[in-house]
Amino acid sequence: MSDYELNKTIKRICDEFIDNHFEFTDNLRDVPVWSQAPDTLIQELLESEIPNEGRPLDEVYQQLQSEVYKYSLIGNHPRSFGFVPGVPTKLSFLGDMMTSAYNLHGSNWINASAASTIESNMIRWLGSKIGYSEASGGIFVSGGSMANLTGIVAGRDHTIPEDKRHLGVAYISDQTHHSVEKGLLIAGFTHNQIRKITSNELFQIDVDALQQSIISDLEKGLIPGIIIASAGTTNTGSVDNIQAISDLATKHNVWLHVDGAYGASFLLSNKHRHQLNGIENADSVSWDAHKLLFQTYSCAMVLVKNKSSLLNSFSANPEYLDDIGGSTMDDFGSLGIELTRPTRALKLWLSLQVIGLDQFERMIDGGHELALYTEKEVLNHEDWEIVSNPQFSILNFRYANSNFNAEALNKINKQVANEIVDSGYAGVFTTQLKGKTVLRMCTINPNTTHEDINNTISRLNELAIHYAKLA
Repeated sequence: MSDYELNKTIKRICDEFIDNHFEFTDNLRDVPVWSQAPDTLIQELLESEIPNEGRPLDEVYQQLQSEVYKYSLIGNHPRSFGFVPGVPTKLSFLGDMMTSAYNLHGSNWINASAASTIESNMIRWLGSKIGYSEASGGIFVSGGSMANLTGIVAGRDHTIPEDKRHLGVAYISDQTHHSVEKGLLIAGFTHNQIRKITSNELFQIDVDALQQSIISDLEKGLIPGIIIASAGTTNTGSVDNIQAISDLATKHNVWLHVDGAYGASFLLSNKHRHQLNGIENADSVSWDAHKLLFQTYSCAMVLVKNKSSLLNSFSANPEYLDDIGGSTMDDFGSLGIELTRPTRALKLWLSLQVIGLDQFERMIDGGHELALYTEKEVLNHEDWEIVSNPQFSILNFRYANSNFNAEALNKINKQVANEIVDSGYAGVFTTQLKGKTVLRMCTINPNTTHEDINNTISRLNELAIHYAKLA
């Protein structure tokens, strides 16, 4: 196929794809929220081989459409409430597509001067929302895992001398996201160097227990190195008392990293940003744009109070990069782990430029209002209890008929979640809170309606009654 013919074919397929995709996303209520590929298809894909002679593009495109993309959990389905649903704006999709087409290399200014300038501008703007000064810095990364790891490495290098790393200690809570513990292990902390502090009745880290643990470690000659506070836990949306934790970190010269992968976006909400008071004192913050800033995967940020902390941990100067040394602009390859990296900031910048900050705020606030509405709807049904009240658009509840013991109730709630997901009607999954199996809903989708909530809760109630009769 000539370049001319290939260009025509790609354009035709792109036009067809755009039309089909928008028709699909505009009618998501008509399709299952989740579907799994048949075993036969899985086996065929496992056994498929790379051809010596290429296949027609139309044929491969149709295979992807019919055999791959449709078998998934559809995060932007209006009744997808599991995990943190991916609900990207169409503008983010457009920005992603354009950025991929130009294939910009985002490691430094000389490779993509205008795109790098936009990333620097976005980092400064996001830092200002945290409350950071001009000394701050940061970098766009793939997600919360990489953002947390970056902050952890910077904190380790700042507080724990290299020859004493075996004495360093990190502090997390029993509600901290598992990516944090993984990041600590990658950064060289052993399991014995990680303190998992209990949470209180609001599922926040117990600050008194944290202080006692730090004092105990100091008395043992250990080095308290990093505290990880949560701004919006995955299970409950809880926000740790960041102000109190930052006071403790300052007192004992401990690096404070705030995992705001989910909740940092509430800094853009005038109604809710007060719940993040003290975050301006954090040494580093993770923030996922592909969560509550409604971007396609992957798009996240790590921000630091002092940019020098990233340079200290990640700067390297091989000879073949000498030509970029004279630039006064950010060299992102020296601020993080990646050298080869996409220009992730562009799609977020595009979305913000077109949608505007006011509408983003309404979208963020709307998710929490939906969670409050869901709580009321749950309580309209007999034998249900709220396990954690709405916090940052996340609600946990369960069927709690007093005629059943704890084990039976855990089983019923698990059966209810499995059934509604398997049916394809809604994505409602379970989690564990204080030994209870509970149903968890994250209601951040701006396209979710009260009717979606009502029907979902009604179906959950019907299923609970059904499985209770079988128990």
